[in-house]
Amino acid sequence: MIPLVLLPGMMCDAWMWGGIDRALDVPVIHHLPTGAATMAALAAGFLADAPPRFALAGLSMGGILAMEILRQAPDRVARLALLDTNPRAETAEVQARRAPQIDRALAGDLEGVMRDDMKPNYLAPGPRKAEILDLCMDMALALGPQVFAQQSHALRDRPDQQATLAAFTGPALVLMGADDRLCPLDRHQLMHRLMPQSQLQIIPGAAHLPPLEQPDATLRALRGWLA
Repeated sequence: MIPLVLLPGMMCDAWMWGGIDRALDVPVIHHLPTGAATMAALAAGFLADAPPRFALAGLSMGGILAMEILRQAPDRVARLALLDTNPRAETAEVQARRAPQIDRALAGDLEGVMRDDMKPNYLAPGPRKAEILDLCMDMALALGPQVFAQQSHALRDRPDQQATLAAFTGPALVLMGADDRLCPLDRHQLMHRLMPQSQLQIIPGAAHLPPLEQPDATLRALRGWLA
């Protein structure tokens, strides 16, 4: 059976998947986007030790890394799921915010950067919002400021991947939380157009982290994509 590789978002680890990884009927491999400061190097590092062929699902930064893995090794990706992510290169406006955030994190205020700049954009209103935000902070602080700097550089300098997606013909899922402000609807509609064979799923009651906000709906979508 072909394994499923799960790639979490920026400053997240396997806990970001909210346990839905344990409910999938396939072997699951968790891979953290750490250890390099470019998407190309992160993808090459993964591919050096990855199975010969795999299904690939990534959320946010994990989705951006998934697209770079697909660009480097299209024949090894059996199916692709992109959650709350963006195929375009980073805008100049967002790039300009990276350096001050990196400086603050490396100076010892990673918690402040996450609290002020990241977490306010993550979630839709809901009864578990505070609990999920606490988990996001725990994951970020466990990874630490060096990982924050590496991931920020990789995101800042990433290439546009629209041609990569347009060339992919395998089973594909494009999924987003309906209230996602970081990666809004037009980005997901674009990915769906680039991969006309894909399913576009919009999860109500979720923003940027559907696996934590709406795990049951996210699990159903992933199971349908894997079937």
